[in-house]
Amino acid sequence: MKIGVLALQGAFIEHEKTLHSLGIETTQVRLPEHLEGIDGLIIPGGESTTIGKLATSYGLIEPLRAFARQHPTWGTCAGMIFLAQDIGIEAQPILGLMDIKVNRNAFGRQVDSFEVDLEVKGLDGGPFHAVFIRAPLVESAGPEVDVLARLDDGGIVAVQQGHWLATAFHPELTEDTRLHQHFARMVRGT
Repeated sequence: MKIGVLALQGAFIEHEKTLHSLGIETTQVRLPEHLEGIDGLIIPGGESTTIGKLATSYGLIEPLRAFARQHPTWGTCAGMIFLAQDIGIEAQPILGLMDIKVNRNAFGRQVDSFEVDLEVKGLDGGPFHAVFIRAPLVESAGPEVDVLARLDDGGIVAVQQGHWLATAFHPELTEDTRLHQHFARMVRGT
């Protein structure tokens, strides 16, 4: 199994380190040909408008969309925005795959970043310590979307729709590998 990590901008190295700690081979995806031979893809956190602009410049939007239609794909933070069908604006390039509406910067500025322990559906071993940095929030989810985690106020911060996974927080910035293990199981089809 080989998992690609979109390496245009953002926390891609941290995802690679976590996957390597689990014995999973990775490759950095910067061009359409880098999608060949991988079994799954992580779209990391970063700045969603920058990721969209760079993906457009490198001719990646349609190849990423085609890949994600066929293979497990996980978006974290900005990656969640990139996967969503509705982000409230039309000028920003997105893949538009998951049936979710996302508020791009729901929690405010960088200084409003926070950490919280979350119960995540399907993860054994207690709460997951989640790191939110200028994070998005799922405002609504379609009937095919499984809500995996909510904040205490009910805000949706983790979802799965078939072979697509999205988290508003940054699992790669913690020592907890359970979400990466969950994604690896999705990629294996187990």
